[in-house]
Amino acid sequence: MQKWFGWAIFKSLQSALDKPSSGAPLEVHTWLRSEIGLISPFVDWLMSLIARSRCVGGKEEFVELALREAVSNAILHGNRLDARKLVHVRCCCEGAKGVFIVVRDQGHGFDPDAVPNPLAVENLEAENGRGIHLMKLAMDEVSFERGGTEVHIRKQSGTEQMALAQRSHKRIVRRSVRRPWPGVRAVELG
Repeated sequence: MQKWFGWAIFKSLQSALDKPSSGAPLEVHTWLRSEIGLISPFVDWLMSLIARSRCVGGKEEFVELALREAVSNAILHGNRLDARKLVHVRCCCEGAKGVFIVVRDQGHGFDPDAVPNPLAVENLEAENGRGIHLMKLAMDEVSFERGGTEVHIRKQSGTEQMALAQRSHKRIVRRSVRRPWPGVRAVELG
């Protein structure tokens, strides 16, 4: 049973999941031990599946950043490097919907509102504390559930984001108001 939660999980699951055709929906549920050495191989493996599913259309680097931060936080801060504790990762990809990932640890949780602002002057030189901020920058949605033991991250598909941008652009153009002075166009958002 020990090997199941180590590197062997990637090899056995990879051979089973290597077959999804590009664009095919993907759902993965997996667990890994809280060991630093498993973070990169796990993230690389899952990102290869996400990339093949083409559910985020060129936004894979943002998903990878957020996934790496979420898994690292679960292992380091949630489970406190206790290899007996597991991190559960659930990933759902579907072309038009994008990717939705849940990372759950077996720790005591935390209050995300109590995390210091990494952009505050007194925190600019801190060696850590930027993971949550980076996840929020990289993903379209980030939320913490179950008392902070679970993070939900979502990235829309590239096609969905493009459609939203086009709709927003059309709405802004239609709601343009008169020019308050030459060379300036006032835009009413809403």
